[in-house]
Amino acid sequence: MANCIRCGRQLPGFTFGKKICQWCVRHEAYQRGELAEDAPQPVMAAPWVRHETSVGLTQIILGINVAVFLGMVIFSGNPAAFANPMQEFSPRETVLWGANFGPYTLSGEWWRLLTCVFVHGYLLHIAFNMWCLWNLGELSESLYGRWTYAAVYLISGLGASLASIAWRPGGSSVGASGAIFGLAGALIAAFKLGEFSVPRAALSGTLRSLMVFVVFNLILGARPGSATDNAAHIGGLITGLILGALIALIAPQQDHAPRRVVLFLVVTLALTAGAMELAHYHGFPLRLGRANFGQADNLPAHDPAQAIAHLQKIVQQRPDFVPAHLALAQAYFNQAEFAPAETELKRVLQLQPQHVDARTLLGMVYLNQNRPQDAKDTFNQLLTQDANNPDAHFGLGLALAAEQNHQAAIEEYKTATRLNPQSPGVSYNLGVSYAKLKMYDDAIAAFLKEQQLSGDDPDIETALAAAYQAKGLTQQSEEAKRKADQLKQNE
Repeated sequence: MANCIRCGRQLPGFTFGKKICQWCVRHEAYQRGELAEDAPQPVMAAPWVRHETSVGLTQIILGINVAVFLGMVIFSGNPAAFANPMQEFSPRETVLWGANFGPYTLSGEWWRLLTCVFVHGYLLHIAFNMWCLWNLGELSESLYGRWTYAAVYLISGLGASLASIAWRPGGSSVGASGAIFGLAGALIAAFKLGEFSVPRAALSGTLRSLMVFVVFNLILGARPGSATDNAAHIGGLITGLILGALIALIAPQQDHAPRRVVLFLVVTLALTAGAMELAHYHGFPLRLGRANFGQADNLPAHDPAQAIAHLQKIVQQRPDFVPAHLALAQAYFNQAEFAPAETELKRVLQLQPQHVDARTLLGMVYLNQNRPQDAKDTFNQLLTQDANNPDAHFGLGLALAAEQNHQAAIEEYKTATRLNPQSPGVSYNLGVSYAKLKMYDDAIAAFLKEQQLSGDDPDIETALAAAYQAKGLTQQSEEAKRKADQLKQNE
């Protein structure tokens, strides 16, 4: 079939000699004043004509993205982000600024589904996204109108975020690319269903930037550990295709605002139902993760009291959920609340009598409560389960040392070291027991080995200083004391 030479719209079949479509004929008649404004089938102004007299929504969205990125650079104290366009912000920084992080999002922080659309991982990431948004966004805004365009953009971003956490529930994602893929999908559906007809001149630049944008983001999304992911791209594209098709079929005219509002509400409710299903499906493991992730070095630290309260709620709702009891016990232990930690660990062992981690932590609870005999019994039970458990031998050594039985403790420490040469803390405690037995050469060797494993530490230097002094090595002792003081000042 032939196309209109003015707008590129496909002409009807069996059209001979005509080069201009009926739409353009009526549009030109309207411009000449030959049609009244209230004439049937009013003529729509050429939708691709951009108005430069006011700031468009695309510029506003772009400005928000840039402002957020600048804020991340300033508050992270990392101006090198401008020097190295591929230098990424840390997971901690992106989560603080609103990244879509499954354990947080699906456990109540639903706002992350949209805030992540305005957060970017590094300079090149935001540069490519904003370049394509400038072209594709302005075309979409001029075709759909400001508010329909905003709805398509945000709902597509929502769909992209849900697809991302559905694919990687424990992952984190950021970026406007999912929403931009949604705009592309909406326009594809609209052009295919004949809602819009745009001259090739208006599309050529946009299509070129769109192709570069798609290839770039698909490559980025395929990288392991990337903050962008192809699940979000596909989710945004599918959401946009659905929205574009529904608008074209149900509410093609801009004066069909009530229909479009209903349409957007229905799609949003469908996505909300999907979010609730995801939260229900992943449920307690992710809520447990929310409490535990706050203790990780690469994520924002949560208030320990809030983490404990969060875990208590999970335990109340699921009294038989072992991971929650264990996590709650660990949280209590970290806060030196040993009595409630003991209660939670005993509950775990009631549910799973052979739970190694729970019994190991219970032994450490007894040691911190100055109950070495209970600790010995607990670690011996572990060794009955597995005679080659290095943590059980280490714990038993600590219990024996607490009873001042340092010779027996040394044998347990040696066994733990043989089973796991890289275990932190064992060599230090071995050195302490050697020092108690006045075996200072062995103590110094053990402390130096711990130093190699764990790095500089004021406690190790203090113990070395005491061992050197006992050996009469005054110079080495003074050096170790000075180093211990420096390390304490730097803490």
